[in-house]
Amino acid sequence: MPQANARPRGAQRAAEAGTAGAGAADSAGAPTRAPEIEAAVRALVSDRSLKDAQIGVSVVNADSGAVLAQSGEHIALNPASNAKLYTAAAALAILHGSHRYQTTLSGAIKSGNVGELVLRGHGDPSLRSSDLWAMAEELKARGVRKVESLVIDQRFFDEQTTPPAFEQQPNEWAAFRAPVSAIALNENTITLTVRPTQAGSAAIASFDPLGFVDAQGTIKTTESGADAVVLDLSPAGRRMTAKISGAVAEDSKFVRYTRRVDDPLLFAGYAMKAICEEIGIKVLSDPKLATGPTKAPMIVRHESEPLSTLLYALGKSSDNFYAEMIFKSLGAEGKARPGKSQDAAEVVTKWLEHTNLSDAGVAIKNGSGLFDANRTTVSSITKLLAYAWQNPAIRTEFVAQLSIGGVDGTLHKRFREHRERRAIRAKTGTLDDAIALSGYVLGPAGTPPLAFSIMFNKVAGKASFARAAADKFATLLYDKQWH
Repeated sequence: MPQANARPRGAQRAAEAGTAGAGAADSAGAPTRAPEIEAAVRALVSDRSLKDAQIGVSVVNADSGAVLAQSGEHIALNPASNAKLYTAAAALAILHGSHRYQTTLSGAIKSGNVGELVLRGHGDPSLRSSDLWAMAEELKARGVRKVESLVIDQRFFDEQTTPPAFEQQPNEWAAFRAPVSAIALNENTITLTVRPTQAGSAAIASFDPLGFVDAQGTIKTTESGADAVVLDLSPAGRRMTAKISGAVAEDSKFVRYTRRVDDPLLFAGYAMKAICEEIGIKVLSDPKLATGPTKAPMIVRHESEPLSTLLYALGKSSDNFYAEMIFKSLGAEGKARPGKSQDAAEVVTKWLEHTNLSDAGVAIKNGSGLFDANRTTVSSITKLLAYAWQNPAIRTEFVAQLSIGGVDGTLHKRFREHRERRAIRAKTGTLDDAIALSGYVLGPAGTPPLAFSIMFNKVAGKASFARAAADKFATLLYDKQWH
């Protein structure tokens, strides 16, 4: 039977917010209260424009971890790209910011000939076509003129190239849904570049990288008008076929279209073969996958930028591909090889539990937060933020990879009125039904920073309201720190 004194959802949320802040304590055990923040939490969770949403809010003193205000702090929600906070923190704690990913070429050189040339990868998310060109040039400088067999060693990762939950949109060809692999080139995407010529003539169409796409059709150059290029991709064995058509205006500089590849396992191999032949190294056969151990001496080694630099793609750009590659490498480095996404999830989950950063209902499935995969709570996120702030081994690098309000990354158009102090450092999260914002509000010297997390679920069609409410709340925290 329903209770007679049941309150409306907004009133219940407001009551929860008020009692949570009043009961907090700082590291010395003294009661901690933040009436302005408590009032802001009550206002946020009672907002009628978000009355059907699930909302979690938590604010803590980053120096001590003391809770200042919270509501719905233990509700397990889809964090969207706030999941990248877990990936970044775990990677810094387990791999360390100095970690670099290696890609190598190995083989025995005899009179300018390499019988078996092995291209081996270890999960570098940043490998570009220019890196393969440099490796091929080094190969040539070592005197290599012919390669009989090109072997692609992808065994640092397993052969499951679709990250968890990415199967939810199988027909999405955009770059954000690119597959992952131990050797991944150009974030496992291909780019069509179209350059106009004279009106009435065919435009110049080229693909990067070389060697992977067979193009059919032409694109016309017209005197004027909007660019209307059609790119239709389809798998062709281990490679791809592209049907191109449409038109570009004569006065266009050039236009680019980037799409994910379907099967990445031999992607870099076909590119390497084409590049070698461009610079005068003959490759006698198509690339093939390694099936057993190879012990040939290393000829060329390419190293990525340090992990601390690569993480900028996660925090500032919210790059799903970088997140899933780094996440999967945690499985390879932290548990077993070949690396598996499931093993990475286990590694991150155990790390959270070991450091007391988890919460009931937390479920780590993938490293990017894309699609309907992960669940976490604002309590867990603010504990993670406080941990990162208090840990000198990761603090500087973790904070540096976050977007700065009004300055860069996914926050470059938000909080512009506060950009001079660069005080709002946070990670955004956006899905059709989930909006999140979590990070720090820094204050003047001697003022403890605030760590906060705001998550909204069930906001389909109301994402702009949720984002505005999160920004308003973060602005109040900024005002509290600086006024």
